[in-house]
Amino acid sequence: MKILIINGPNLNILGVRDPSLYGSETLESINKEIEKKASVLNIEVEFFQSNHEGFLIDFIQQEYRNASGIIINPGAFTHYSYALHDALVDTKLPVVEVHLSDISSREEWRKISVIKPATVKQVMGKKGNGYIEALDFLVEYIGNKN
Repeated sequence: MKILIINGPNLNILGVRDPSLYGSETLESINKEIEKKASVLNIEVEFFQSNHEGFLIDFIQQEYRNASGIIINPGAFTHYSYALHDALVDTKLPVVEVHLSDISSREEWRKISVIKPATVKQVMGKKGNGYIEALDFLVEYIGNKN
């Protein structure tokens, strides 16, 4: 089983970016924790981060055939990228949307996720631990479907 772990804009500067909202962990340290969990679960993970919408879509389109599921933190693309939504839907893979902060308790415009309808679950407000919760959920979800 292979899970794609995709991160959108500004997540490359975690640890510097408003730690009160996003935590003090870097993306690299979060990815290391995900790798440890993946090893325990005996699955493969592949990481990708970009600040560019088209690069995220290109990665999804190039890699989904070799994957069993997707975990994505779309960053600000959450709120307006129908192109990213469509790319996720087109894979027909189970997708879990992750947010480090709780977008449902932030500014009005952040409460809207155009990605959510393409997902089987959202995980919010758990900082880096949200990715681990998403991975556990997705592995179980895929196992139950098979």
